[in-house]
Amino acid sequence: MKRDSDKPALVVTPLRDPEATIRELKRRLRALKDEAAKNEVILHKTQERELDLLRAENLPALMRVLVQGLRDSYGLDAVTLTLLDPQHEIRHLLLGEGQRLEDFPAARFVDALPGALRPVVHARRPWLGTFSAAVHADLFPMHQTLRSIALIPLVRQEHVSGLVNFGSNDSRRFTRTHATDFLAHLGIIAAVCMENAINRSRVLRSGLSDFLTGWHNRRYLETRLKEELARAHRHSLNVSCLLIDVDRFKQVNDTHGHLAGDRMLREIARRIETHIRASDTAARFGGDEFAILLAETGRAEAVKLAERIRQTVNAESVALGNGVEHVPSLSIGVATVDPAHDKRDLKAVAESLLAEADAHLYRAKAQGRNRVAAS
Repeated sequence: MKRDSDKPALVVTPLRDPEATIRELKRRLRALKDEAAKNEVILHKTQERELDLLRAENLPALMRVLVQGLRDSYGLDAVTLTLLDPQHEIRHLLLGEGQRLEDFPAARFVDALPGALRPVVHARRPWLGTFSAAVHADLFPMHQTLRSIALIPLVRQEHVSGLVNFGSNDSRRFTRTHATDFLAHLGIIAAVCMENAINRSRVLRSGLSDFLTGWHNRRYLETRLKEELARAHRHSLNVSCLLIDVDRFKQVNDTHGHLAGDRMLREIARRIETHIRASDTAARFGGDEFAILLAETGRAEAVKLAERIRQTVNAESVALGNGVEHVPSLSIGVATVDPAHDKRDLKAVAESLLAEADAHLYRAKAQGRNRVAAS
């Protein structure tokens, strides 16, 4: 049995240089204070940006806050968006709000997230590290001189709907040793705001727009027609209307299915759009019928436009899927009115204009389809 006297004595090693140790402790304390102050600034900026995101009134405004707002706030060299949009819905919502996709050069819409992003998507956490042109060029197409980046997934209910991508020319700005809690929280807030903005746009479009084509619907056209007739009445202007029917559309649906029919309608709408001016109003009038309201347009000009549309749509086949192609054709009825010289009230003038265009449309169909008919 060992006695206490047999135990080894506790040896206390004196500090070789107490003053140096104190200086080192003070240096570490200053570094911790600096880091805490830096984190407090980042937290304050993050909270401000989150409020900006939550205040965004619509989808275009939100996207601008995500890009320009975050870039300016954090003093970054680049901020881009990668949005998962396999059905092209986000793009259609932006177009439906009168935006051009070219106005959002920092946004990239993808049908599927690139394979290089899989580690970020699977982890659902921000990734920080060195910029590699071979891997990250598509995320920053206009910024190939970046040195470090942060890829922040938009996470909502365990689902990643895209990424906000930060880029810096400073290689020390984003490294694997940096904490990511602030950025992860920002990604969650951004995802919630994006979902809410998309839902708001859907609600607005459901009342006045057609989801399939992105065009306005009949309700919007009828409202816009009254406004345009009132303006034309005040300034003694002509107003014309084209009613367009897709020839034998039911056969396409019955033979190849409704998805094929939807593809054809979308493509026809796209081809028609190449001839529409900003002052014109295009709407999906019914199942396979379209209407175009032409402001300040007389009969002769309206007939020429209708013929150009008919030829454009009929010029090439449309891929319906499964290797099937179909060459579409249109029957178009044209009507024109001068509200200033029409003694009826504007409601009656609007009804008459649509009825006349409809009558000419059916005359075009009765005469063999794939033609334009006008009075």
